[in-house]
Amino acid sequence: MVRARSYQSITPQRMRLMHWMTAGVLFVAAAGAAVSAHAQGHNRGMDGAGGASGAPGVMMFGSPPEHVARAVDHLLDGLAATDAQRSQIKQIAQAAAADLKAQHEAGRSLRERGMQIFTVPVIDAAAAESVRQQMLVQHDQASKRTLQAMLDIGNVLTPEQRAKFGERMKQRQVAMQARMQGEHREHHEKPKP
Repeated sequence: MVRARSYQSITPQRMRLMHWMTAGVLFVAAAGAAVSAHAQGHNRGMDGAGGASGAPGVMMFGSPPEHVARAVDHLLDGLAATDAQRSQIKQIAQAAAADLKAQHEAGRSLRERGMQIFTVPVIDAAAAESVRQQMLVQHDQASKRTLQAMLDIGNVLTPEQRAKFGERMKQRQVAMQARMQGEHREHHEKPKP
C-alpha cells in the first residue's frame, strides 16, 4: 500500500527540488511550443518575408517549400530584381525551407518526449534538462540556417536593393508594432462579462 506524504513532512530542500523540476518541465514544454511555432511560421500571413519581429526571411523560410517561390516574388516586388536574381534567390530560399522543414520534423520527437516527461507520475529533472538542451541545439541550428540563407540572398542583391529592402522592413515593423499595440489596447478595453 502506498502511503501519502503530508504536505508538512516535505522538507524545504525537497520543495525547492520539486519547484525546479516543475519549472524545468514547464520550460521544456514552452520551449517546444516556441520552437514549433518558429519552425512552422505561425505569423505567416503578415507579409511572407518578415515575422512579427520584422526579421526578413523568417516567414519565407518558415513557409512550406512549395510556397517559397511566391514568398520570394513578394519579397522582391519593388526591388527591381532581375530574372536571374529571382531565380537564384528562389533556389536559396527553397533549399533553406526544405532544410528547416526537415529540422522541424526531427524536432517533433523532442516535443513529444518533453510532453511525456511532464505527464508521468514522477518527473525526471535530468531527462527534462536533456530535452531542453537538445531543443536549444535544434533552435540554434535553425537560426544558423536562416542566417546563412539571408546572407546568401544578400550577396545576390545589390547594395541599393538591400538598402531599399531594409527600409521596407523598417516600415513593416512599425506598422506591425502599431497593429499589435492596437490589438493589445482593444483586448484590454473590452468590458468584462
